[in-house]
Amino acid sequence: MTQLVAADFIWLDGAMQTGLAAELTSGELRKIRPLESGESPDVRLSLLGPALTDLQVNGSGGVMLNSDPSAKSILRIVETQRSLGTGWVMPTLITCEAERMRTAATAARDAWGTDGFLGLHVEGPHLNVLRKGTHNPAFIRPMDETTVAILEELRGAGIPVMLTLAPETVDFDTIRRIADMGVIVSAGHSAATAEETRAGIEAGVSCFTHLYNAMPPMSSREPGILGAAINSDAYAGIIVDGHHVDWSMVALACHARPSPGRMFMVSDAMATIGGPDQFELYGEIIRVRDGALINQAGSLAGAHVDLATCLANAVLHVGLSLAEAYQMAAMIPLDVMGLTRPSLRPGTPANEIIALDDALKRVVI
Repeated sequence: MTQLVAADFIWLDGAMQTGLAAELTSGELRKIRPLESGESPDVRLSLLGPALTDLQVNGSGGVMLNSDPSAKSILRIVETQRSLGTGWVMPTLITCEAERMRTAATAARDAWGTDGFLGLHVEGPHLNVLRKGTHNPAFIRPMDETTVAILEELRGAGIPVMLTLAPETVDFDTIRRIADMGVIVSAGHSAATAEETRAGIEAGVSCFTHLYNAMPPMSSREPGILGAAINSDAYAGIIVDGHHVDWSMVALACHARPSPGRMFMVSDAMATIGGPDQFELYGEIIRVRDGALINQAGSLAGAHVDLATCLANAVLHVGLSLAEAYQMAAMIPLDVMGLTRPSLRPGTPANEIIALDDALKRVVI
């Protein structure tokens, strides 16, 4: 049975287009065509486009990659996210022991080729302990050849990799060496000065991890890493859940960037997305409280949000246009990794399509 889906906006050929409808049969896209005068579609939507892309997913479906760095966990995280409108997922391993990093790298190789598995984000362990956030300081350590070897192994297998590090803790020759492998080097959990940040960018830092969070605030005379990031042409991820960053500060960063297409959204999702309302990390129970994830000290510990909700938040609370918010959640993350943007075409399965209604809530089609 064919279903006719009309949308106010369909992302097609790199732009939001109007006056179109999609025909779907058995959960697959058959064609996109003009909506004819007098036609009555089976479903009316606000947005239809390729599914979203999330470069920072610590866990989902009751699973944390740190707790079980296995191919099974990667598949569970990806499967859960795909059921929520995020078609391409970068599971994220946060600061841990070297052996766990090796195990996660092996798991990534074993899971590679699975639909929706985009690559591996290694967040830490080469961070500034003063900006550790929820990362365990016992595992934060200087850059070493073990990490370099793991990155080389992943890249040798053709797996896209993002590495979050604090640029003030890693020498610039090493940053350049890692970037030259094709690893996307992202600065985060850092107290770098503006000068150190700019030097890191010169060496190969091309991205910033969850802008504002785990960074010192900027001031009129101390722009620091945050001011340097906003003023740069590097990419910057941001969590748009209303807990990590005030709506007005999200808007400020988006509007202040000197070049368009450099801001993107991440969920920073944890095991509670599509799973129970608590999980264990570093031997500590993390719980959902009032829509946020809180550790035993009462501090934020990751996010309880999916990327489709972040997209809606960006429009409804931040004031971004639907086209801008959609690109931040779907297209720009792929630009960050140097990967090809997807497009709607005959045969596209439903789990690689995002559909939002007039309230910007996800619709299953």
